[in-house]
Amino acid sequence: MQVLAIIILAGLTLLSVSLQRTYSAVPLRELKRRARSGNELAAAIVRAVGYGYSLRAVLWAFIGLSSAGFFVLVSLQSPVWFALIASAFLIWLGFLWLPAREVTAIGERFAAAAAPLLAKVAGWVSPLFDRVGRFVQKHRPVRVHTGMYDRQDFVDLIERQQVQADNRIEQSELDVAKHALTYGDKTVGSVMTPRRVVHMVSVDEPVGPVLLDELHKAGHSRFPVYEGKPEHIVGTLFLRDILGGKANGTVRDRMQKAVYYVHEDQSLHDAFQAILKTHHQLFIVVNSFEEYVGIITMEDVLETMIGKLIVDEFDQYDDLRAVAARAAKKDHKTNKEPVPPISETDSASVDS
Repeated sequence: MQVLAIIILAGLTLLSVSLQRTYSAVPLRELKRRARSGNELAAAIVRAVGYGYSLRAVLWAFIGLSSAGFFVLVSLQSPVWFALIASAFLIWLGFLWLPAREVTAIGERFAAAAAPLLAKVAGWVSPLFDRVGRFVQKHRPVRVHTGMYDRQDFVDLIERQQVQADNRIEQSELDVAKHALTYGDKTVGSVMTPRRVVHMVSVDEPVGPVLLDELHKAGHSRFPVYEGKPEHIVGTLFLRDILGGKANGTVRDRMQKAVYYVHEDQSLHDAFQAILKTHHQLFIVVNSFEEYVGIITMEDVLETMIGKLIVDEFDQYDDLRAVAARAAKKDHKTNKEPVPPISETDSASVDS
């Protein structure tokens, strides 16, 4: 009879550990999402997991009582050294071997079946644990560490998310987040347009069809304006300022006289801050000898920040049918995506 009791207590210990692992395999927030999507297993499990610390306290109480009872009964039936070895084996089995195993579909179904009972027990003890939790929080606040210390830790997290099997964040969104974190490591000189390929405009050049055609072929919307020598930059000409107007006068009459400079060794973060502060979209890049070596624009910084080229007329936004068709296609694709099973735990789970 006592042997049967020992087996039952060992089984109860392992069962409680298994339930603890299954309930913490998927964060509560994700369980709620899957439950709202019609996943019946998630809807059942979330009833128990929703009690949070109360549920964990109940399961730990089962683990503690059953493992203590196991040790006592074994020590009564055999020498103490054997009881210690058996208890150590049970601890290894429950806390080292089981947690290393993947959550199985059978384990999920059993956790869903046990959820109503555990939810009732957790509901009974929840008021007590809430009071204890408030008391502890008041006298000794609990501070949860994120596990990240610097920017590289955040980048590593994004890279792990990109290869996670049950990831539902668009790869393009993760790429933007990664580039936004790392763009500041690059210098202005590494992304600028070198002087030798910059299309410049003379301050005395007449505004007319010839200039418009030349600027259109250049493929840019703003141009440095020089007077006399190319090194003597006196303003910026925006293509929009000469479109739709009368073809008369010179570039001097249409240009904006503000000229701003950045050093080629400055970071793109500094360049972006300069753009925000001055509200200017084109900067002249100089070196340590005060020589003009190139230009950098707002688009250059933004392209590096998001990791994508910003191209004019990239897509159809002036065609009502094209926009509607693209949106309908995206909705159709989203509605066809299946809800992932709860057992997808390829990445390290976060306790709810």
